[in-house]
Amino acid sequence: MPTKISSDVSRYDQKLELILRVSARIFAEKSYHSTSMRDISRATGVSLAGLYHYCKSKEELLFLIQDHCFGRVLERFEQRMKGIEDPLEKLRIFIDNHLSFFAANMAEMKVLSHEAESLAGDLHEHVSTRKRQYTRAARRILSGLQQASMNSARAPLRNGHPRKTKPVDLTVATYALFGMMNWIYNWYDPRGKLSVSQLVDNITRLFLSGFLSTAERVTVQRNPETAEEVNIWRSA
Repeated sequence: MPTKISSDVSRYDQKLELILRVSARIFAEKSYHSTSMRDISRATGVSLAGLYHYCKSKEELLFLIQDHCFGRVLERFEQRMKGIEDPLEKLRIFIDNHLSFFAANMAEMKVLSHEAESLAGDLHEHVSTRKRQYTRAARRILSGLQQASMNSARAPLRNGHPRKTKPVDLTVATYALFGMMNWIYNWYDPRGKLSVSQLVDNITRLFLSGFLSTAERVTVQRNPETAEEVNIWRSA
């Protein structure tokens, strides 16, 4: 009997996984509001009665897609972070975990980005709580990395006094990071010349170092006699 129950649960999960994946693809192509349950029934080969066995409404289906994605991303992230202390390694893991998951689930990424406000009430609040949890995790990593960098850096001297540099605002940094990562569904092709690991490496280096390395900073010739090294991250 236990084997029978386990087999039934496995089949249920596999069918639900299929429904969620196909529904995400259709929502990404047509938008949530332009898609009907009949569209999903035709695409999945599951009868309308069968669909309503797995979810009570189209809104609940959208909720399951979003909740399922965030659940998997968070679970993978928490597992990979166990025993990791180095702030830089934490950031690399966070970026790799996010990009490697969504590079394989581009339709889900588009649905999460475009249909964030299509849920209402408790369903919306549940997904929003997941998002806040995930965003706070990213912010904590960036805060730890920023603090470690400030503690270890030897500030260059100006007129014999340490040069004071203003740290990047953590809210700006957090949402800038998500902006870089979540935009990939518009342009990235996992089957193209850029592998997922190369994508992770490039975005990590771009976020941490900017487009130009220290050795490649632009020199602007203001007049024939003076030249100034321009730091593109300089604050006013």
